[in-house]
Amino acid sequence: MIMITSFANPRVAQAFVDYMATQGVILTIQQHTQSDVWLADESQVQHVRAELERFVANPGDPRYQAASWSTGHSGVAFSYKRYPFLATIKERAGPLTLIVIGVCIALFVLLNIVGFGPVISILGWPLVAEQRFEIWRYFTHGLLHFSLMHILFNLLWWWYLGGAVEKRLGTGKLLTLTLISTLLSGFMQAKFTGPLFGGLSGTVFALMGYVWLRGERDPESGLQMQRGLLAFAVIWLAIEVFTQSSVIPAHLTGMLVGLAMALVDTLNARKRT
Repeated sequence: MIMITSFANPRVAQAFVDYMATQGVILTIQQHTQSDVWLADESQVQHVRAELERFVANPGDPRYQAASWSTGHSGVAFSYKRYPFLATIKERAGPLTLIVIGVCIALFVLLNIVGFGPVISILGWPLVAEQRFEIWRYFTHGLLHFSLMHILFNLLWWWYLGGAVEKRLGTGKLLTLTLISTLLSGFMQAKFTGPLFGGLSGTVFALMGYVWLRGERDPESGLQMQRGLLAFAVIWLAIEVFTQSSVIPAHLTGMLVGLAMALVDTLNARKRT
């Protein structure tokens, strides 16, 4: 998703959105202090910006009013288009991002049907010595979530950050970061609190650290995380020290892994240039 422009008047914003719909371009409006116009398909951005210049130069052109009528919006009966939720999800996420989301949701449903024990006995971190050589356990624990808020929070960040990494740097980079952070954060969590845990939180914190530092040191990568969001993550960690110390090992390890991988990648990128 990319924001094209903002209009102070929502009716004007709707007129532009309606006109672009007649050109086969789907735009959406998000109402904040102004009416922000967003484009899901970034490949169309040059065409949309060119049309925007013509629209701003003469917004009263009859063709724009005609477009509103043809799409079912008059100047009187103003309404917003529905937000293309699924299109937005797919636009920002690559195949690995979507597969992980699907598997996490499926396992969450399964957990609530058959119970905690049967699933974690197969996919959880090794509980007994005999399970130490079942290699998948060191990674599949990250796919298990035990509450609705837990899975919603993790998958939202996974989609937002993991999708950006996969789209900009490729599936291989996201897979590598995910495997390393899941393994190391799981190891630290098991060492300090025992083997009964699960979730993508360690990987999410790794993505936070990676996207922020990679964006700061290598803007050409196309990754960016607002410093305010990183500050939120750091404050969140600090709060957990006093309220949920049991999850600190995984979260802190994940953050450090992400920062370390971003540092290595940016150093290598600078050497190549």
